[in-house]
Amino acid sequence: MNHLTPNALKQALDHNKALLVDVREPGEFAREHIAGAQSLPLSAFDVSHLPRDRTIVLCCQSGARSTRALAQLRTAGFNDVAHLDGGLNSWKAARFTTSIDVTQPISIMRQVQIVAGSMALAGALLAWLVSPWFIALSGFVGAGLLLAGVTDTCMMAMLLSKLPYNQPKVAAPQTRLQA
Repeated sequence: MNHLTPNALKQALDHNKALLVDVREPGEFAREHIAGAQSLPLSAFDVSHLPRDRTIVLCCQSGARSTRALAQLRTAGFNDVAHLDGGLNSWKAARFTTSIDVTQPISIMRQVQIVAGSMALAGALLAWLVSPWFIALSGFVGAGLLLAGVTDTCMMAMLLSKLPYNQPKVAAPQTRLQA
């Protein structure tokens, strides 16, 4: 088994037939996750932290990171593994509940969208109301977003992640996941 639908995962979790491992970063997990999931971020993914005696189901936000983690597990010789098709997004689309902690910061990508959108709008408004030279601000934001897409590295996200409110309020990471 490689892919699970939200309904199949719900049934496996309800019958305690799978260990759900969320491979998103700690801040994303702290903000929202599927109840019962355990956090093992892809950036620190270590297959030795996973039990081999039960089915492991991986999830992330959309399915991309869990697909990469699934490939790592397959390479390491894990056979009874799967990932949630469409990730947390598909889980919520199926109208299943999640555990949400609103005291945690919103995702970095949402913050980037808010800041970049605000800067682009401000540049356009200032260019219209004050001076056409302010259009450079919108151009700068657009160039930054283009560069982020091409290089898969977002400088704004890196800067935002350093802000104090983006430091997740979570316990120290576990060295072994509970079976």
